[in-house]
Amino acid sequence: MKTIFPPVLLLCALLGFSMWNGAVIARETEACSAAVEQARTAAASGDWSAAENALQQGYDRWRGRQTYLHIVEPHAAVEEAEAMFRRSFAFAAAREDAEFRAETAGLLAQLRVLAEMESLRIGNIL
Repeated sequence: MKTIFPPVLLLCALLGFSMWNGAVIARETEACSAAVEQARTAAASGDWSAAENALQQGYDRWRGRQTYLHIVEPHAAVEEAEAMFRRSFAFAAAREDAEFRAETAGLLAQLRVLAEMESLRIGNIL
């Protein structure tokens, strides 16, 4: 019994960390997604200043977790979301409605993918 305790304890610690990590990533991507949704709503009503401000809030939150995301997520996925934020800013500054909507839709999908990659699901385990 004594020899099985350390490996079981290690597995429990790893499971606990994985669950905590998934919750952190889900919370952060949801917060960023909410800001992007707010930006989309403001842009749809023609308030580009509010759209840029909301997008900036989401991006600031994103930048605050950038180091952690680079540690736990694939770099390509994090960099793609970063590029989408930057393109969204460019389209907002140019007041390009169709391109802004398309880019932010892609950004929302990318944020969902980041959260799904860290969620505790059988597909992620196998």
